[in-house]
Amino acid sequence: MAFASNSGGGPMADMNVTPLVDVMLVLLIIFMVTAPILSYPIDIDLPQRTTNPPENPKEPPEPIKLRIDASGTVFWNDSPTPVTALRSMMSSEIERDPSNQPTLEIDMNEDAQYEVLAKVLASAKNADMKKIGFVKK
Repeated sequence: MAFASNSGGGPMADMNVTPLVDVMLVLLIIFMVTAPILSYPIDIDLPQRTTNPPENPKEPPEPIKLRIDASGTVFWNDSPTPVTALRSMMSSEIERDPSNQPTLEIDMNEDAQYEVLAKVLASAKNADMKKIGFVKK
């Protein structure tokens, strides 16, 4: 008897969840099939392994210490430097030996404006500096 209940006499009031489970399983399968289509590859240049090391490893040059204080003044190895002159100074450092660039170590005061750091990083990118690091005290 389909309409019998334990209390005797009245129809069952329980909802039939079987169609709901069927719909949920179909949706799950659709999402599992379409999820790999939604991803896209990202090209990453990974370093390749070499079997023969370099003949004469070069001594790395002295790093460039660049400090930005709270007022936005930029110091190139402890001497104040205008932001507009940074690109030419960085380019001249790179031209000495493009294959063995110095590391640019940036130390920024936490109260300095981000705009100054953005200009410094833009100058480094335009000068084609490859080694940039941030110093934390």
